[in-house]
Amino acid sequence: MARISGVVIPDNKQVHIALTYVYGIGPKISEQILTKVKIDPTVRVKDLTDQEISKIQDCINEEYTVEGELQRSVGANIKRLKDIGTYRGHRHKIGLPSRGQRTRTNARTRRGKRIAVGGAKKKAPAKT
Repeated sequence: MARISGVVIPDNKQVHIALTYVYGIGPKISEQILTKVKIDPTVRVKDLTDQEISKIQDCINEEYTVEGELQRSVGANIKRLKDIGTYRGHRHKIGLPSRGQRTRTNARTRRGKRIAVGGAKKKAPAKT
């Protein structure tokens, strides 16, 4: 069980895939890290030595912002947009897409589960 930047990465996956489990590291950055520390991307995590894992950790700490620090900075950016009252900040506040996507259809990821309109009312008693 290798820990990189506070995240337990899976042992049975190849290193270039396993590094993407860390928030802020995608496939491209994963490849860049492995070329800098001269580790074969196709080797499994369980086959890495402690020395190689520490090399990867050192490279990440020196050059990249990941995990908690990155999440804090992203959250601070969104909070700043909300505080100064921008359009994007307002869209974040009300939970709608902030980058111009349509909301008449789709946008279910941001808006949440669909709410039925017609089934909410009780039926009025029928006149006889």
